[in-house]
Amino acid sequence: MTFRTVVFISALLPLSAVANSWPQWRGPDASGHVAGKGFPTEWSETKNIVWKSKIPGRGHSSPVVEGDLVWMTTAYETPASEEDIKKRLQSNTGSQPLTLLETVSLRAVRIDPKSGKVLLNVEVFKKSKPQWVHKMNSYASCTPWLEDGKLYCHFGAMGNACLDAKTGKVLWRNDDKKLWVMHENGPGSSPVVWGDFMIFHLDGSDKQSIVALRKDNGKIAWQTKRSGKMNSNPQLQKAYSTPIVVNINGKDCVVSPAADWIYGYDPATGKELWKVPYGILGFSNVARPVMGHGMIYVPTCFMKGEVMAIRYQGVPKPEVAWRLSRGGPKMPSPLLVGDELYVVNDAGIAACLDAKTGEMHWRERINAQFSASPTYADGKIYLCDRKGATTVLKPGKSYKVLAHNQLEGGEHKASLTPYGKSFLVRTEEAIYRIQEK
Repeated sequence: MTFRTVVFISALLPLSAVANSWPQWRGPDASGHVAGKGFPTEWSETKNIVWKSKIPGRGHSSPVVEGDLVWMTTAYETPASEEDIKKRLQSNTGSQPLTLLETVSLRAVRIDPKSGKVLLNVEVFKKSKPQWVHKMNSYASCTPWLEDGKLYCHFGAMGNACLDAKTGKVLWRNDDKKLWVMHENGPGSSPVVWGDFMIFHLDGSDKQSIVALRKDNGKIAWQTKRSGKMNSNPQLQKAYSTPIVVNINGKDCVVSPAADWIYGYDPATGKELWKVPYGILGFSNVARPVMGHGMIYVPTCFMKGEVMAIRYQGVPKPEVAWRLSRGGPKMPSPLLVGDELYVVNDAGIAACLDAKTGEMHWRERINAQFSASPTYADGKIYLCDRKGATTVLKPGKSYKVLAHNQLEGGEHKASLTPYGKSFLVRTEEAIYRIQEK
């Protein structure tokens, strides 16, 4: 099934997922919506757990699904020596807590959805003295794309690859030096697949661009440099957001958040079609935009987190329709359900806004910190916090908590993935399959 076929099918459905098809981070159309009914509302370590399985290595990528094929990425880390750490930190111009390694093995792991057993564990790349990552990040935070039996993996500047999703055979690799940037905090942006291309961001502190590789051989099809003026400080020029593809006036457009600007590109050629400034300092973007009502909803992320609604329908060129000026998320993506836009920021402030006007319906504090993006399934909103708890809300103009569910498998930074009527939940230490019993 191609990307365009998925988009066409999702347009016919009230929700945006086909059964057992979750090809990318946040689902077929990147909305975070799950089709179907019967998903669990309550769970714990002893309730509604089909299985719990140890994940080898460490990573924050979300699982992707095609039929009974379930894949995710992970990394085996060999720490650097104390002497090497001190030496390498001399070149670090920032002041963030970092992870430094002697070697890293970047891997793709196939899981049996019936049992949780690891079926395949494939080394895709092995790198010596890789660039550091932020301690909040991992070397395998980019969610892969699974389509037509092919798994497209992106590990940022460390490389890209395509695997046969049934056998695990690596079909091609590309770690071309032209695709190297200094992430500073490690890779974070996930790829999208459109037509014959695998498209991703490379927004480092040194260079910033958007890239398309050919799906059949991994060679560079196009690479477009960011054109917008940014802050002079290189540490404020990096970004980690993931693009989405939007149909604007009958033509597909890659909507691409970067530092200080959101861009639109022709996915066939990489030609810049438009750009809109945030109007404030915005960088280290992690949250992914969502679309609806002829608008794109994009968080500006760091420094001061805001949410912008950019109208693209019925106007000569995209323009800001409204903005949420405080409490915007830096990591979790927005969630659009009907006429309401829901956001939860990293500090646990959740809010519901009128998606057309930006009017605030409610704002409430959840006593937690968040990295994962929210999910909508079976008429409920799921908010997963870093300590493994999931708060389940009833959507609407008033705040109503339906359940609060705690897991003990370590930090939770990946987003939920549906499989049948269950959720695949990845934490720092394990992956769970959760289903009503």
